Amino acid sequence: MHIAKGTWVLAADGGRILLFRNEGNATDPVLVTQAHEDLGNPPSHGQGSDTPGRSFSSDGVGRSSYEETDWHRQAKQDFATHAAAILDSATMHDKAAIVVIAPPQTLGELRKHYGAGVAGRLRAEIAKDLTGHVTGDIVDAILAHVN
Repeated sequence: MHIAKGTWVLAADGGRILLFRNEGNATDPVLVTQAHEDLGNPPSHGQGSDTPGRSFSSDGVGRSSYEETDWHRQAKQDFATHAAAILDSATMHDKAAIVVIAPPQTLGELRKHYGAGVAGRLRAEIAKDLTGHVTGDIVDAILAHVN
């Protein structure tokens, strides 16, 4: 797949956002970083300090506990919402194509929050986690992607 000059590329996972713009041409992309954020998201046990709640049966002596909140997963979902907002804001004033690269679970969360402008210009979604890779790996993944 070729990406035209000016195409926006978002690489995201549950804790890191990398937003690029292609300043090269379609056959030789040069991704220039426009924004990046990194969320310090410790494991769930490091975020919650209380035990799960208990409920008591209205008749008899039965008791049960509520499921413990997965704070780590909740933070990843909130961060994906934030990533979609950043993409929407950054691409608001132009009509360039958009490519999104994220793990499948993060892609699902991002899709829920794309603005109308993003959804209409989305050229590709690549289900990979490349936020920890160098820019060359991101370019290779885009070039290897087939619509």
